[in-house]
Amino acid sequence: MEKRQLLMIIAGLVLLNLITLAFLLFKGDGSGEAVAKIGGDKITRQEWMSEMETKYGKSTLSELIDQKVIEEAGKKYGVKISDKAVDLELKMVKTMYGGNFTDEMSEDKWRRQIKNNLILEELLTADVSISEGEMKSYYEQNNSQFQIPDTYHISQIIVKTKEEAEQTLKELDEGSSFSVLAMERSIDEFTANLGGNAGYVSEDDEHISAEVLEQVKNLKPGKWTKPIKTEDGYAIVMLHEHLKGENYSFKEVKSVIRRQIALEQMDVPVSAKPFWKDADVEWFYGEQ
Repeated sequence: MEKRQLLMIIAGLVLLNLITLAFLLFKGDGSGEAVAKIGGDKITRQEWMSEMETKYGKSTLSELIDQKVIEEAGKKYGVKISDKAVDLELKMVKTMYGGNFTDEMSEDKWRRQIKNNLILEELLTADVSISEGEMKSYYEQNNSQFQIPDTYHISQIIVKTKEEAEQTLKELDEGSSFSVLAMERSIDEFTANLGGNAGYVSEDDEHISAEVLEQVKNLKPGKWTKPIKTEDGYAIVMLHEHLKGENYSFKEVKSVIRRQIALEQMDVPVSAKPFWKDADVEWFYGEQ
């Protein structure tokens, strides 16, 4: 899966979650309710939702239609994607995009999106023939792409003093929420705003110290370190998930390589739009 496609997936899923949340918050009988006040003026829920629909409604609905169209086309043409293929792609996304892969999106949504993207790629490249030699050559030239290091999904709380760190550790041990304490106390603004979530890191990551990584390696998921001295103060780091490193063989990634080469040769957008007519799509915005 190409980098630009993965970035599109990330952006699309974030946008879809934001719009879904906004619509869930909307209630017809509360359309006049103020969601913000500026002095004596206010912004109503109805105004907010109308603006959201105007800016993002078409792209969000298009994304939802694409998902259904791809699933139907996959069934029609007998395209089957194994759980193992989805696992491989998901692992590559997590390790490749590190901090950009966060809890904003559930893993189930990621898996569905990745599966649909693989179905679409198979549909678009079904008639493209790629030789075994060409695929092996690609594998040899891009071998590092299929070598995944040990990767860790972490959250962190960084405070200025050891005393603050010890107090935070005590509260965590007593049952306080890691994410809440991170938002309240962490001096690292970026991760604090995400409840401490720092995404996926590995030894290749320049933003994680060797000492912190060494401590994380000894943790079990759901557990956290003792305070660790850092350049900015003291860090307490929690492990969410450990992805074991893996070097994929040519056989394991052969289908990935075939699709990649085929898409590059075709040089066309990876889009479900060619299948809309076949699926007899009718939608709010009329013409595609």
